[in-house]
Amino acid sequence: MTVKEEKKSKIFLGQADNSLVMLFAFNTLAFVLLKFVFVIYQMSDLSLDAYFRTIFNWFILPADVHRFGTRPWTILTSMFVHQDYWAVIPAMFWLAIFGYVMQDLSGNRRLVPVYLFGGLAGAVVYVVTYNVLPALQSSLPSAAFFGSNAAIMAVALAATTLKPDYRFFPMIGGGIPLWIVTVAYVIIDVLSIHGGDAPKYMAHIAGAATGYLFVYRLRQGHDWSVGINHVFTWFNDLFNPNKRDKNKKFRDEYFYKVHGVHPYRRIPNVTQKRIDEILDKINQEGYHLLTDEEKDILRRASSNDEL
Repeated sequence: MTVKEEKKSKIFLGQADNSLVMLFAFNTLAFVLLKFVFVIYQMSDLSLDAYFRTIFNWFILPADVHRFGTRPWTILTSMFVHQDYWAVIPAMFWLAIFGYVMQDLSGNRRLVPVYLFGGLAGAVVYVVTYNVLPALQSSLPSAAFFGSNAAIMAVALAATTLKPDYRFFPMIGGGIPLWIVTVAYVIIDVLSIHGGDAPKYMAHIAGAATGYLFVYRLRQGHDWSVGINHVFTWFNDLFNPNKRDKNKKFRDEYFYKVHGVHPYRRIPNVTQKRIDEILDKINQEGYHLLTDEEKDILRRASSNDEL
């Protein structure tokens, strides 16, 4: 089974509901807001330790399960948090590349789910690795996971699995295949992890595996993005006063319930036999017991419409 492309045309940066722009906005806004608070702490002569303890730590995912229980939202916020410019700029560069390809190949509604699934998978694997390996127990209380690398790794592998021969700059010597760009990204990502942090390696591998599995299941007819897109649609409708009634059937809205009038009115044929039956009914039961249809037949017969 092949993946059906939902897009009808190229998705541009200025286009409404562009998932890539939305991911850029969330990552950039989170970075700018945290940096703004960081500057305020510096200008107020507050210690950097106070900033990390009272602000930054409430948005990153702690490896300690007990601490995570006090801030469960961090499993989502951590994938949009970056500590410095040298982390957020390369991350947004790679997101732009692979996010564009992902949208170009599979449409606009699958990019965000892949990003979120990859980030969630990386976060879970990171926490599990720290709590399972005995050698890491000493650093468990201070360990924390944040950054978009695992999520972007999922987008990269999903896009590459969809079409590894996708070409960048095809007019220049045939272009650069997507799989080569992905290999370069993976190498750079591995080298960027300092100190041989095994849980981070595992988290990024989990993100990559999630992107591959997403496309693998998609080709089998199981789209993991459907459920999460329904949640997004429901949430958007809460703030949309002009939304359509989703429970109203199309045929009811446009054919059967237009200002309370039926779309058609049946006009029965007028025959002498039918007129005789109506006259007999009048004789037996009275005119007032005739139905509207029978009265209409009599009116048409009296005006010689069909006789």
